[in-house]
Amino acid sequence: MSDQINYRRHGLVDASSITLASSDFSIRDAANPTSSIDATFEGRMPSLDGATAWLNSPPLTAGELRGHVVLVDFWTYTCINWLRTLPYVRAWAEKYKDQGLVVIGVHTPEFPFEHDIENVRRAAQDMRVAYPIAIDNEYAVWSAFSNHYWPALYLVDAQGRIRHHQFGEGDYEQAERGIQQLLAEAGDDRAGHDLVAVDARGPEVAADWEHLASGETYLGYERAENFASSGGAALGEHRVYTAPAQLSRNEWALSGNWTVERGFAAVNAANGRIAYRFHARDVNLVMGPAVRGTSVRFHVFIDGRPAGAAHGSDIDEQGNGTVSDQRLFQLIRQPQPIADRLFEVEFLDPGVEAFAFTFG
Repeated sequence: MSDQINYRRHGLVDASSITLASSDFSIRDAANPTSSIDATFEGRMPSLDGATAWLNSPPLTAGELRGHVVLVDFWTYTCINWLRTLPYVRAWAEKYKDQGLVVIGVHTPEFPFEHDIENVRRAAQDMRVAYPIAIDNEYAVWSAFSNHYWPALYLVDAQGRIRHHQFGEGDYEQAERGIQQLLAEAGDDRAGHDLVAVDARGPEVAADWEHLASGETYLGYERAENFASSGGAALGEHRVYTAPAQLSRNEWALSGNWTVERGFAAVNAANGRIAYRFHARDVNLVMGPAVRGTSVRFHVFIDGRPAGAAHGSDIDEQGNGTVSDQRLFQLIRQPQPIADRLFEVEFLDPGVEAFAFTFG
């Protein structure tokens, strides 16, 4: 991927700069957390009526939310950029709920399996997302906000006006200062000036930006880049693929019997492999069983050896793991020093659909 791609956010349009966020708050004195924050208005909060369902709450409307400060957070549960913001959003929802803050997670899916409300429900439970969730399967709420990114955060004041937005990871202090400011404007002075402390674990841990040189890579035919298996990919065909002897950085390859569909690659026989030469601390893979209720065993190697101390939260030190649901799997979290490494995953059973790599 180009160095110009913003690894801190993920969207349906290309990001043209490395800017972390777009914000309409400007702190007059950054050394003084009690200093006032200037704000401009971006218009009224759009309707949430396009949501196809709700979790953790009955349906909410913009009118019903008047009098509350509202944080609208666009997410999709396999997005690594959103996952790394979740510890903050979750902490804000808990800390400020009694002061009048309402956090709404608008789940707008990227992959087909993210349209399944039971998958979203299970992911929300696993990730301890207890605040209201608007299921936006038809992109109606996304379109009403003219949104383009996961994650995207919009702060709405008690009068229903959007006062702040930011896209991607980072700028957590500025966002929380904005919450405190709007709560104070609404007449609640209990928010104070202290900031939340988070205890992020697994894929929620912030990326190692200094050493991150590999970007999101799709495995489906329509969006695949840097595919290095001989003969290229054949859409919709059962084919035995061969990986080259050497891969350059950010090249990847299949070996064994696979079918490359438009949005994913499916392994058809035992011992199919994916190889990727990467430069990052973490390797994540979005994948799941082709048939609900089935499980597929896999084994992860790094530079030809079991993962060992570099294992991620979804495998053991010997590199063993199991795919039994459709989600993001953290497969590698390597210790320093970070260097170009060869990642390989071997599926011991057929029946996995692999969608995308992400890194951290």
